[in-house]
Amino acid sequence: MTDKTAKTIADLHAVAFQTTRAWSVDEMQALLQSPHIFVVSADYGFAMGRVIVDEVELLTIAVHPEQQGKGFGRKLLLQFEQEARSRGAKHAFLEVAEDNEAARALYLSAGWAESGRRQGYYARKAGGDVDAIALSKRLPLGEPSEK
Repeated sequence: MTDKTAKTIADLHAVAFQTTRAWSVDEMQALLQSPHIFVVSADYGFAMGRVIVDEVELLTIAVHPEQQGKGFGRKLLLQFEQEARSRGAKHAFLEVAEDNEAARALYLSAGWAESGRRQGYYARKAGGDVDAIALSKRLPLGEPSEK
């Protein structure tokens, strides 16, 4: 995904997040207009983050379903962490759905640690709510982010 338009990102987000509400083109456009937002991308997916002072939040990471399970999410996560560090971030955080086992395994294997929980945060299209697991990670400057 070399074209980082709001529509391109929203379309990929919708394909990658079929069990929950995907973000709309208008929501993506509003995010992209912020000077704090950055996107790292490739043909197979993207990661979007927001840096404020020395903290970065991974807002979303999406890999096209046909490309999942091939290590592309890990590549995007590494690029996200590198870009965040280049913008001065020293601390990173994110939230992931408790039932998203692949994403949770990726984050934990990359050195992220559980720091909290939001009960019933994610609503599923099929019904029911799922907890959000908060994860965090230190991003020391000059150190590799992958374990």
